[in-house]
Amino acid sequence: QVQLVESGGGSVQAGGSLRLSCAASGYTDSNYCMGWYRQAPGKEREGVAAIGGDGITSYADSVKGRFTISKDNGKNTLYLQMNNLKPEDTAMYYCAADPGRNPAYCRLSIRSPNIYTLNYWGKGTLVTISS
Repeated sequence: QVQLVESGGGSVQAGGSLRLSCAASGYTDSNYCMGWYRQAPGKEREGVAAIGGDGITSYADSVKGRFTISKDNGKNTLYLQMNNLKPEDTAMYYCAADPGRNPAYCRLSIRSPNIYTLNYWGKGTLVTISS
């Protein structure tokens, strides 16, 4: 079973940067769908960025050009570099993974995360951006 532990959240001012990390364990094949999702209070969960088993990345329009997802297969760790943060980026950020999902499904999980869901989730890390 895949286990995911996020870290790196915090409070920064608008325009600042944060890097989130997600340490994965319990699965030896690193070529599977992994992604970042977020949920703000009173709002639905939304996809932020994902990387499929083919290495292709997908981003929500709201974060394109500001966020970068990457993966270190040797360390089984997923990252999300977040630059030029805005108050509307404030949310709980979750890491998710699913060894059984193909790259197309992985990309769709960003567009419609409540339909194309992944099986394994971390507990989240809170990101707060002040104006």
